[in-house]
Amino acid sequence: MDLNADLGEGFGIWRLGDDEALLDLVTSANVACGFHGGDPSTMHRVCAGAATRGVAVGAQVGYRDLAGFGRRHIAYDFAELRDETIYQLGALDAFCRLFRTPVRYLKPHGALYHAAACDEAQAAALVAAVSAYDHELPLLCPPGSVLAQLAFGAGLRVVAEGFADRNYLPNGSLVPRTAANALVTDPDEVAVRAVRMATERTVVAVDGSVVPCHVESICLHGDTPGAVRCAELVRAALIDAGVSLTPFA
Repeated sequence: MDLNADLGEGFGIWRLGDDEALLDLVTSANVACGFHGGDPSTMHRVCAGAATRGVAVGAQVGYRDLAGFGRRHIAYDFAELRDETIYQLGALDAFCRLFRTPVRYLKPHGALYHAAACDEAQAAALVAAVSAYDHELPLLCPPGSVLAQLAFGAGLRVVAEGFADRNYLPNGSLVPRTAANALVTDPDEVAVRAVRMATERTVVAVDGSVVPCHVESICLHGDTPGAVRCAELVRAALIDAGVSLTPFA
């Protein structure tokens, strides 16, 4: 199982999360590419740390929305979203090259992640960007989503992702962040959920129902309070359960 986290999401003098500590715990790093968070110096630092530790680097692309942290929906034109995705990929790729490590996958962030899961136009723009930039680049996204279907149809590798620190609805989608119960904040509960995802391929929804969750990668949000403690417990719990941790890419 792969364990990923959103990293490098600070900007300028503002640091968001403990990138260095999380790099010691995860197997893949979703690095912000400067649009919803991150900046050149942050990308440089996180790519260097990931390369030193053997952590796979993925491009965490988002809407051009620093003020809203990429969590506000934008009705993009197809070509504009495609080109801004390629732009972000290229920026991160430049820093990866400094450390002889490639960008190994792409994951949309925030509002773009949710839009591409159900909006065919935005999903198609991401698929077009990846297909043009590097057809071998996997897409990390929700299982069964519109993005997953279009990417598979385009011959791209699709990697299904689950969230140990987010609550799920009975239909298998995430509880919206606007809801009070969107996040799972108890580190012990997060660890239990991660082990269940990895060993039983299921997750318990907010209504108590058991939902299928066939994933290859489990995400922890780096900006969530207590993220490092959660990652420590999740990693230890997975290993104790006999789950081998390795990058999917």
